[in-house]
Order: sequence, then structure tokens, then C-alpha cells
Amino acid sequence: MNEEPNCCCLFAPNGLKQWNYLGFRLYRIARLPLDVSVIIPAYRAESTIGRALRSVAAQTAPPTEVIVVDDGSPDRTAATAEACRAEMGGIALRVVRQQNAGAGAARNEAIRNAGSAYVAFLDADDEWLPEKLERSFDVLNGAGLDLVSHNYDAIAPDGSVARVDCAAKYREGPDPFATLYRKGFLATSTLITRRDLVVSAGGFDTTLANAQDFDLWLAILQDRTISFEVFDDALTRYHVIEGSITAHTERRVRCCLEIALRFAPTLGSSKYINLWMRTLAVYLEACRAYRSRNRYVMALTAAVRAGPALIVMAVKAAATTPPSRQMWL
Repeated sequence: MNEEPNCCCLFAPNGLKQWNYLGFRLYRIARLPLDVSVIIPAYRAESTIGRALRSVAAQTAPPTEVIVVDDGSPDRTAATAEACRAEMGGIALRVVRQQNAGAGAARNEAIRNAGSAYVAFLDADDEWLPEKLERSFDVLNGAGLDLVSHNYDAIAPDGSVARVDCAAKYREGPDPFATLYRKGFLATSTLITRRDLVVSAGGFDTTLANAQDFDLWLAILQDRTISFEVFDDALTRYHVIEGSITAHTERRVRCCLEIALRFAPTLGSSKYINLWMRTLAVYLEACRAYRSRNRYVMALTAAVRAGPALIVMAVKAAATTPPSRQMWL
């Protein structure tokens, strides 16, 4: 457990971190809103956006604002979000409409409109437990971190619940960034970080059809001075949505391999072993996705493709330079 800071130490080398933590505790005593904007992209979310917003309104430590960006939904997503305004308990709710451009573009638009120092991400079909923000800021400010995440529960369409232990992966090796590169353990609806870090990294890459969030977390955390932690509490309920498994999985494989090549140079002398491990992990994930829907031929095909992919990725990595990101914000 973190100890309360000694006021006489506030100007020591760790003084700024202690001051941030003390300020957070004073915020909690005064029951003031946290300096965080909740970012919710929404598309065809008429049936779930109310649940997501109510989970924000139920926070024991409320945010300053919630920004919902309706990404050109043909249903009543925006109207349903607007109807929740009276339930937000004083939390500012902004509903922005845009033409359909994808979740990454919707998140970027919300971040442009955000007025807080921190941003917390929540997908429109997910929900938070009431202690999510308070517990996350306890960890964030108590340890002087720049980014924080946690475990979550995956809720299947049949209602079954599976605990996803992201914290165990975070603690696996001496270099959390390398482990993140290989295993991708930061779930978007669990993550809180400084807004300026997202902006300086360029925001979400809208040219990627999948895994835009994973790409951004790597872009931020490739700077090893940026501190982050994944803690054990499961404070998000991630609702698994059924869709086209073949199209989704193929897009994810392509995008994850592209991202693996982008960031391989940041791993120095260990780039090839990490690249190969990441490539195998991507194809293993594809195999599992196909098997979960009884697509055994597709699962076998993904397994067979993994071997040649190791050679192709190594050849491409030899000519890859450290990434220079565009600015999508």
C-alpha cells in the first residue's frame, strides 16, 4: 500500500510525484471531479451506449467530462447518448457526430475536444465497475505513473465470464515494453494516460483497419522514460460481440504484422527474437479465433502460414528503420 506523502518532502527529487498524489487525495476529500475526459467512440451502439454511460455516472470518483463521438451510426446511437444527460450526475456530457471514419478517427476527434489533462478510454459496448477511476488514479498518482491499465472480465454472448489477467503478462519479464510488443496486454477500455502523450505520439493511426490502439500504446511507450503499470483489479467488463470472424481475423493479422515491423527497430539487439515471437503470437491468436468458431481448416491454414511468415518478417525487418509517425491529431 502507498503511504501518504510527508508534506516536508514535497520539494525533494520525488516531490512532484508526491505533490500530484497529495493533490489527488485532496480532490477525493473534497469530492471534486477528476481531471480526466472519458473518450467513447460509438457506432451502431444504440443498445449499449446507455449502459456504458451509466457505468461512468456510477463512478465513486467522477470524471470531469464524457465525450461520445457517434461515428456516422445509422441507428439512434447519438440520440440515445443525449437522452442519458440527465443521468450523468453533474458530469459534463458532449455528444459529437461525424461521418463514418472508424473507431480511431472517432477517438481522435474526442481527444481534440477533450479539456482534461488525462484521457480514459471506454468502448461503447463495454462498461466500468464503480471503483474504476478512483482505483486507477490511486495507482497512477501514488506511483507517479504516466499510463495505467488493469485486468478485465470478458463477457461472452452466452453470459459466461472469463477473467483476463493482463497484470501477469506485464510482470513476466524485465522489460515491460518488450513484453507488451510480444503479447499486447493493454486493453483499450482499461487504459488511462496523459492527453499530451497521446497528442505528441500523433493519436490513433487511421490508416490501420485494426489494432490502432495497440499501435498507439507502443508509440507512446517506446520512450522508456514513460512509466506505466498494469494492476490486478478487474475493473472493466468487456462484452464480446459476435461478427465476421474470417474478415476480422484476417484484418487483424495484417495490421498486427505491420505494427510488429514498425516497432521492431525500437528493441535494439533483441529485435529479431522479439519479432519472431510476436509473429508466432499473431498467428496463434488467429488459430484460436478460428477454432473458437469451429473453422478448423482456417485454423490449420493460419498455423501453416506462420513458418514462412517468420522468414518474410526477418527479411523485411532488416530494411526497417525506427518509425516516424504521422500526426492524426
